[in-house]
This record gives sequence, structure tokens and C-alpha cells, in this order.
Amino acid sequence: MLKVIVVDDEPLARKGMLVRLREFPELDVVAECSNGQQAIDSISELAPDLVFLDVEMPGMDGFTVLKQLQEKHIALPYVVFVTAYDHYAFSAFEVNALDYVLKPVEPIRLRQAVEKVLKIYQAQDTQKHKGQLAEAVAKLTGEDTGNILQRLDNAEPVVNDRFPDAISIKDSGEITRVPVTAIEWVDAAGDYMCIHTRDGQTHILRRTMKELEQELDPRQFVRVHRSAIVNVQTIAKLQMLANGEHQLMLTNGQAVKVSRSYKDRVKQVFNQ
Repeated sequence: MLKVIVVDDEPLARKGMLVRLREFPELDVVAECSNGQQAIDSISELAPDLVFLDVEMPGMDGFTVLKQLQEKHIALPYVVFVTAYDHYAFSAFEVNALDYVLKPVEPIRLRQAVEKVLKIYQAQDTQKHKGQLAEAVAKLTGEDTGNILQRLDNAEPVVNDRFPDAISIKDSGEITRVPVTAIEWVDAAGDYMCIHTRDGQTHILRRTMKELEQELDPRQFVRVHRSAIVNVQTIAKLQMLANGEHQLMLTNGQAVKVSRSYKDRVKQVFNQ
């Protein structure tokens, strides 16, 4: 049997997970934790094989739990992330999403995750475990999987500080700090990007869209097109046009085209 710890700050969510896990005779729940510090203490003491870890918790989120475990040189258990947020790469998590379960947890989805954990555990494939964990962290944070794997191999913190509070923009010998919360939307313009802010200004950033996307919190920003990122707080409505295409209307009146490959991700914003 695998020793299991359930970590979630919501009592009802923990209770629901515990009830569902009783259906798996291969799992033995040895502890439940309501916050990140309890999780670190329990994992250190009990050395579980598997942890169902809530991403969003007050005080210390799931990523910080992993980071502190690494800093304390405590071996990481198998991890299944549990979160209500799915703004970033939602479709990708629906395929082979071993380390990611969306709230409210569906029994079929949970069984898929547990069965995959059991398969990997039985194979005792440590490197595959690292790869699965790194892939899940990469999809949630936007960071390169290879960098995460390298930190795992070097016993370094698995998660870096993820999202800056401001973006620094160099122009004509000056550096301007643009608060991330002030960004309404971003569009690509050739080799540059135009960052549009709430005060009506447009800042030119000489970086790639992919690089900027990795610095923006996927819970606050959604990629809607290969050349556009939008702050979800500025989205007023999603429109279907006569030609079958979609566009977003922002609170400032700006229309932003939504490409087909990003349509499902955008629709998830309206389902929260």
C-alpha cells in the first residue's frame, strides 16, 4: 500500500477527497493537513509515497511547500496537484495529466490519476517520476521543463519565485517599471511586443511572446492568440462573429481576436 497525505485548506474539499480515496485499497491515508506548514511537517515525519497537494492555500501555497521540502533536502513524494485554477494550458492538462486534478474532483479523473501513480510506483521509475512532476510544474508555471529537471537532479528548489510584480522595459537609455497589475493586454508587433496599460499608455518590449508569457501569472493572464495575451480582469465578453470566429471585448472597448487553438482556454475563463 502507498502511504498518502491529503493537503487542502478547505475542510469540505479534504473530506470529499478522503471519501473518494477510500475506494482505492492500494492507498492508506496516514494524515490530512489544512495548511502548508502542516504538510511539510507531516511529509518530513511520515515520508508518504503520495501527496494530494492543493495549489492555492493562504500563507503557503503548494509550490512553496515543494520548495521548502527541497531546501530541507527531504525526498519528494509522488505529487498530484489539486487546484480550481485552469486558465493556463487547460487542454494540455486533459491529456496524460497525471499530476493535476481539477476541482471539483471528478471520480473518473481521480481514478485515472491514481492508476497512473500506481503504475509508475510499481515500476519504481524514479526518473519518470521526476519527469511527470517537472512537466506538471512547468505547465502550471510556464517554466522550461528541462530547467526544473536539472534542479531536481541537483537537489535544488524545484520552484523558483514565479511571477514578478513588474516588468522592466528599456527604451532610449531609460528603464521603466510597469506594474503587472496595470497591464490590460499585450500584442505582438513584428519583433516587438506592445504592452497596453490601464492609463492608456503603450510600452514597447523587445522580447518574445513566449518569454513574457512565462513571467505572467496564468491565473491573471490568458493567451488568446499566438500574438496576444489578455488580463482576465479586463475581459467584458466573448463574441462569436458571423464568419464563425471569436473575439474578446475588453472593458476599455478594445476588441481582441481569439484564435481557434486558444478558444477552449478562453471559454474556461467564463466558467470560473
